[in-house]
Amino acid sequence: MTGVPPIFILAPPRSFASIVCAILGQHPGLLGAPDLNLFFEQTMAEWSTGWRNDDTRAQLFPKVLREGLLRFVAQLYAGEQSVEAVEMATRWVRARSAKSTAEVYRELCAACAPRRLVDKSPGYVGRWVCLERMAEAFPDAGYIHLLRHPRSQGQSILDRPGGALMLMLGGSVDRSGPQPIADPQILWHDAQVRIMRFLDQIEPTRWLRIRGERLLGNPDRGMDAICRKFSLSRSRAAIEAMTHPERSPFAAFGPANAPLGDELDFLGRSAPEPNYAQPQSLDGPLAWRPDGAGFHPRVATLARRLGYA
Repeated sequence: MTGVPPIFILAPPRSFASIVCAILGQHPGLLGAPDLNLFFEQTMAEWSTGWRNDDTRAQLFPKVLREGLLRFVAQLYAGEQSVEAVEMATRWVRARSAKSTAEVYRELCAACAPRRLVDKSPGYVGRWVCLERMAEAFPDAGYIHLLRHPRSQGQSILDRPGGALMLMLGGSVDRSGPQPIADPQILWHDAQVRIMRFLDQIEPTRWLRIRGERLLGNPDRGMDAICRKFSLSRSRAAIEAMTHPERSPFAAFGPANAPLGDELDFLGRSAPEPNYAQPQSLDGPLAWRPDGAGFHPRVATLARRLGYA
């Protein structure tokens, strides 16, 4: 029971992944999901409880990380995301506590068939083991490496509530000066390097690299390229459907027992940030650096390599 192999959007937080997943999810051959986060752990018992078998903590915020899967299961099997449907989804997850997360993921793919599941959980790209679990569970999966300019992505992280704390907890801290500075360019750089290293092991026929600004600025061309890559229908109706990400059943807050599962500012708005199209430079000081520093040379070099001038 495997269904059609999924498509994973590989991108760090605040890289347009929510809106792009919602766009893709409107294609009649695809089903875009909220943050499933399943590959954070090896087993459903670990995933559900937030604790591993050796009594070490698996996740800092297990309840929040579960809400995307609960909403997805509720929508998939009950056709709605009511309190009662989420309670059903909770029982569904509990009944699979003895399974691996890969087994449950394959079950979801089978339930989605003939549509192809699209998952964009940003936490996957922060840990190599998550990418390994992906590749092992789905040897034929497709991948989209979704990019965003490091300046706008970094500022977007810091503009969100708790953004600086997230960077600190994730180790994106510059300690080279007299005081540590939460610096999102570290997260951007390390995530891109990890994604590129992973995709070096994947056949080029199974992955596509896209700059988010280009896709959102010229959606018809971008959506056509994605459809070509993954052998999806390029009919006028299919492309038209993809222009309505607001129709995603996950582009709104969920019920009281699972309200989240995605970025807060995506829920209920389902549109990119209003300044996403503003030109960004790799030169000059960064607004979040109190010392007036700009991008580290390694970050600027990698960004240029990925198409940002």
